[in-house]
Amino acid sequence: MTAAILPRHFVEKPWGQAGLPAHFGGREEKVGEIWFDRPEEPLPLLCKWLFTSEKLSVQVHPSDEQAQARGLASGKEECWIVTATEGDARLGIGLTQQLSDEELREASLSGAIEDMLDWKTVAPGDWYYIPAGTIHAIGAGVQLVEIQQNADITYRLYDYGRPRELHLDDGVAVSRPAPYSGNCGTSPTSPGLHRLVASPYFTIDRVIGEVDLSRQPEGDCYCIPVAGEFEISGQIFEPGEVALCPVSEIQPKSGSCDLLIAQAV
Repeated sequence: MTAAILPRHFVEKPWGQAGLPAHFGGREEKVGEIWFDRPEEPLPLLCKWLFTSEKLSVQVHPSDEQAQARGLASGKEECWIVTATEGDARLGIGLTQQLSDEELREASLSGAIEDMLDWKTVAPGDWYYIPAGTIHAIGAGVQLVEIQQNADITYRLYDYGRPRELHLDDGVAVSRPAPYSGNCGTSPTSPGLHRLVASPYFTIDRVIGEVDLSRQPEGDCYCIPVAGEFEISGQIFEPGEVALCPVSEIQPKSGSCDLLIAQAV
């Protein structure tokens, strides 16, 4: 595959942020997500930048098996890497207690599910892997990178009264209404290449400091700058952009770098 900077698709959301910085497109409307994909040639992974000014819906994604039983190509597992926060930035991941399916349905209808989420205060560098079936929500004041299976499939359980469709039957059916049991951590700050995630669908590494990128993972990778400028095939890319290429073809424009590298398994 030819090395390339992936096209950006801006997605407006009621919970998004207005007036994004220039390197994120400089949009004045409420942008919630920037997607990096090739619609004419779907990629195995979908990378996104997310920006929140309000809470996202309480939602859940199916596994491959559950999705295929519904006539869909695949389920959706994802990883969040927090890059910036404002105020009381929190992520709701899993529940504080085990619920039955009927209790989950009742809590979703009444809105009690919001207070049953395990809301975790987060800071830049924190990351969480979200297995299929995990009930979750993103709070206000969060900027993060999301790396996921390339499937646009979300079942909303609760949406704070917004006039959007809920998906209670499917959402309850695919949920694991229990405390979070995935992998999480804080990105290392020492120089080098650090493995954050090794899942059945993708790996994620974070490269920090002065690192020889010519000796990093082989094959096409999704290269996502968190800080600094990089060059590939004579083009400059920076935070707010994603390149798909072998890591060895990237050249940092300064001696130090902060780069996420995702690769499909």
